[in-house]
Amino acid sequence: MSPANEPRLSKAERTAQARERAREIREAQLKRDKRNKLLIGWGIVVAVVVIVGIIAVTVMQGIQNNAPIADKGPTPANGNVHGGVTLLKGTEVAKSEAASVDLAALPSAPATKPATVVAPGAEAEAGKPVKVVAYIDFICPVCKSFETAYGETLTKLRDEGKITLEYRALGFLDSRSTTNYSSRAANAAACVVNTSPDKYAAFFNLLFERQPAEGSAGISDNDLKKMATEVGAANIDSCVDNKTYRPYVKVITQETANIGVTGTPTVFIDGKQWNGQTTPDFPGELNKAIAAKK
Repeated sequence: MSPANEPRLSKAERTAQARERAREIREAQLKRDKRNKLLIGWGIVVAVVVIVGIIAVTVMQGIQNNAPIADKGPTPANGNVHGGVTLLKGTEVAKSEAASVDLAALPSAPATKPATVVAPGAEAEAGKPVKVVAYIDFICPVCKSFETAYGETLTKLRDEGKITLEYRALGFLDSRSTTNYSSRAANAAACVVNTSPDKYAAFFNLLFERQPAEGSAGISDNDLKKMATEVGAANIDSCVDNKTYRPYVKVITQETANIGVTGTPTVFIDGKQWNGQTTPDFPGELNKAIAAKK
C-alpha cells in the first residue's frame, strides 16, 4: 500500500504519536544529561587527583629542600676547607683530596665586626701568581654583574699564569628563594668539581647565565642535574639527591659570616679586600698586584 493510500490518523492518534515522540526525545536527552554529568564528575575527580598530586610533590620538595642540614660533612675533592675551588689555566683546577668540615670546629665570630676582614687562605704566597679569592652566591645579581664585567679579564690573566682565581660559593641568599636555591646550586657545583673538575668553570658560568630571579623557586634539582650533563660533567644525580655537600656549604657559609663578610661578591686580591666603591677600577687593582709580584 502506498503512503497516499494509507488511512489518515485521527486527531487522537496524531496527538498520541506526538506525545510518544516527545517522550522518546526527553528520555534520550535525560540519558545524554546523565552521561555528561558522569563524565564531568569523573573529569573533576581526575583534575582533583592531579592537583592533589602536584601539591603533594611541591610540599614534599619544599620539605626536602628545607630539611635540617647536618653540621658536619665531607668536602669535595678539588675543593678546600674554606669552600674554595681554585681555577688555574684553561679548565685546570687545583687538585686536592676530599677532607671534612665541622661547624663546631669554627672559630667564633668576634664580638664586634673587624675593621679589616681577613679571609682564611686568601693571603699572598711568595713566588706564586696573584691570588684572587671571590665569595659569591649563585642567585646574587651583583655577582652575575661582576662576572659579566670582569670574567674575560680574569680568564685572560689566569691563562697567562698571572693569577689564580678561587671561587667560594655560599648559601648566603637562601632566604631570597623559596627552596634554598643558593645552597642547592653551591652543592651542585661541589658535586661537579668532585668528579669532573675540568667542567667546573663551564658549570659555574652556566649557573650565572641562567641565574633565576631573587624571590623565585630557583632552578630545580632535576634541571641542575641536566645542566651538569649539558656541560659534559659526570652524572651528579645521587650527589644532588643526597645533598652530599650541603653540610659543607652550611659550614663555609657560617665561617664566612664569622670572619665579617656581609655580602656577595666579596673579593680579595692577595689577601686584601677589594672595595669597589673606593677603588672601582678592579682590573687596575689586579695589575698593581701583578706588578708588585715582579
